[in-house]
Amino acid sequence: MLNWLYTAISWILLRWHDVWSFLDGREILATNWDWILAIVFLVITVRIILFPLFVKQIKSQRAMQALQPQMKELQDKHKGDRETLQKEMMELYRREKANPLMGCLPLFLQIPVFISLFWILRRLDPTRAVAVETGQVSEQASNTTLYTWTFDQFQSASLAQLFGAPIASQFFDQDFSRFDELDANIAAVRVVIGILVVIMMITTYLTAKQMILKTGWATDPTQLMMQRLMVYGLPFLLLFSGAFFPLGVIIYWVVQNLVSLAQQQWVLRKYPPPPQPKDAKGGVSGPLPLGGGKANGKGSKDGKGKDAPADDAPQVDGKQLAPRPGAKPVKPKKAPPKNVPPKRVPPSKNIPPKRKSSTPNSG
Repeated sequence: MLNWLYTAISWILLRWHDVWSFLDGREILATNWDWILAIVFLVITVRIILFPLFVKQIKSQRAMQALQPQMKELQDKHKGDRETLQKEMMELYRREKANPLMGCLPLFLQIPVFISLFWILRRLDPTRAVAVETGQVSEQASNTTLYTWTFDQFQSASLAQLFGAPIASQFFDQDFSRFDELDANIAAVRVVIGILVVIMMITTYLTAKQMILKTGWATDPTQLMMQRLMVYGLPFLLLFSGAFFPLGVIIYWVVQNLVSLAQQQWVLRKYPPPPQPKDAKGGVSGPLPLGGGKANGKGSKDGKGKDAPADDAPQVDGKQLAPRPGAKPVKPKKAPPKNVPPKRVPPSKNIPPKRKSSTPNSG
């Protein structure tokens, strides 16, 4: 069903190999650079083809950023009602023509290319070429000429190496004896693949994290889950799945991540995202306040020219100030009035003695 895609990817790979064919037969650092460079430029070609979609991805992320305040209002309004919240979110996306899945579209479109290269390199087997040379099977029966390959190209790619590790080998290779002609060592192969798997994980994490640092974490639960899956889930998954990839596929993934890092850096510098304040968790709390408000903690001027309180000033919780049940009421102490002079008491010498009444007592 995907033979047409396998043929297209093979055609691009083989055309780049033709460009670097002058390096055929020359091993530098136990590496056949004609096939390594063919894989590198296959990545560059695919990234150029997908570049318009990458631009749409950036525009979609900008649109999602503009909807952050409205999504925050919906979350506060329908807190605890997840079903209604999802319906309101979908309606908001439809009305504003925003698609939260567009941010992952370039990655999803690269998955068929990855699968195609995985299948193509998995077919490489030096024993098939030997069987054809010795007349045991024909070229057509050995499937060495599928997807526009020639027998010479199949034989050359089957014996291609990177630092002594065949590009068709795997970390847990079940039939490593097929590379006996190369005198390859499975321990050395595992060292090369292990190092590249670690680099693949790190560059995958940095590629996803680079975009998050510029745009911020999403407030939409669905988009936030996808962001966390891309940043943390995918690199962790590669730790286990990378051991079953052919070495050439791992090379493709690492080069793709490095190209993506450079491409994203250029696009984000040329089209920087709008500045938005971040909360304590690092998420986007909304757009910058209008009317001269600042995100540095200082308030703006009110109508009387005085400093208004900042938006991010700490709020006082009224529940903590309320008295506990059963506690005795405490009368607050009255503070003495300020700027009130004390009362002067006249000296006792100037006060005349009190006279007794001269009226005689009756009876």
